[in-house]
Amino acid sequence: MKNTQNEKLTIDEIAEIAACGQEISEHFTNSFRVRQPFTKPENQTVDVELSTAMIKELDAVAIELNVGRQEIIKMYIRAALDQYYLAQQAKRNAGFSSKLRSGS
Repeated sequence: MKNTQNEKLTIDEIAEIAACGQEISEHFTNSFRVRQPFTKPENQTVDVELSTAMIKELDAVAIELNVGRQEIIKMYIRAALDQYYLAQQAKRNAGFSSKLRSGS
């Protein structure tokens, strides 16, 4: 089997050549990028007890935005977590700037 640089072999043909112990590096350009496989984020089910009034409020917002109740709950939890992390960051930054002012 004569190989030229322009000849494109299938992966099966290259595997067959490698199985025979022949050199196969000429078939690779090393100009590839390894891609991480797409993995769907894992979800976990959690039971939460909410008052009837709160459920009615959530349902009203869900209807207004034309999404499900679960999406509204996820959205509000995400917003609350983001707000928490921003407050923590602001607190750390305020502590850092007060140290700069005091010369410590």
